[in-house]
Amino acid sequence: MCGRYSLNKSKIELEERFQAEMLGDFKPRFNIAPTQLLPVLTSDSPKGFSFFYWGITPDFAKNKPVSQKLINARSETINQKISFKSSFEKRRCLIPADGFFEWKKIGKKTKTPYRFTLADESLFSFAGIWEEYENDKGELNHTFLILTTEPNGLVKDIHDRMPVILKKEDEKKWLDSYSSEKDLLEMLLPYQSSEMINYSVSPLVNSVSNDTASVLRKTSPMDQFGNYTLFG
Repeated sequence: MCGRYSLNKSKIELEERFQAEMLGDFKPRFNIAPTQLLPVLTSDSPKGFSFFYWGITPDFAKNKPVSQKLINARSETINQKISFKSSFEKRRCLIPADGFFEWKKIGKKTKTPYRFTLADESLFSFAGIWEEYENDKGELNHTFLILTTEPNGLVKDIHDRMPVILKKEDEKKWLDSYSSEKDLLEMLLPYQSSEMINYSVSPLVNSVSNDTASVLRKTSPMDQFGNYTLFG
């Protein structure tokens, strides 16, 4: 699963990288967590950033709150699951990021957080799908989830899944309503480990309340003591 990521870039950097306009302000995010309102690019509006909640409610489950548990979908079955099939066909999105976190188990209770980025720590995008649903007040909400795949060689020692990172040349195809199912599924592969790096980070990332640059500080796993959990 992918349960945390970072977007430590400015509004200008986001607009230049994705050639899309962002209305309003944006501050770099260091410790992004489910249920938060975050920038995405959708198939409906590829030239302008939208802000959706991370944590999707399937289209058959109207009037239900955003679920923290439903934040990812397996790419291997995305075209088969009734809860995601429609979104995969009609409502795909790009989720800008510059890194993601996973936790490595050290013993029975201890976990060490690691950050994964591209080798140059530049912006990239996760493959995502989005949904629209009506809440109890009759208001429309928009939510998204991140697709996951098998881990590459860099991730597999830490976790058994990784988010789908799209190649830059595939981003337009992912949003294109005319892309074939075959072409779309072929994009949902583990990103090349040779083009990525990882390093252990401060256990401050364990708490969603810590959304400062300090959570990205590189540390040695040997320097981390105590019992750490994913959502502290």
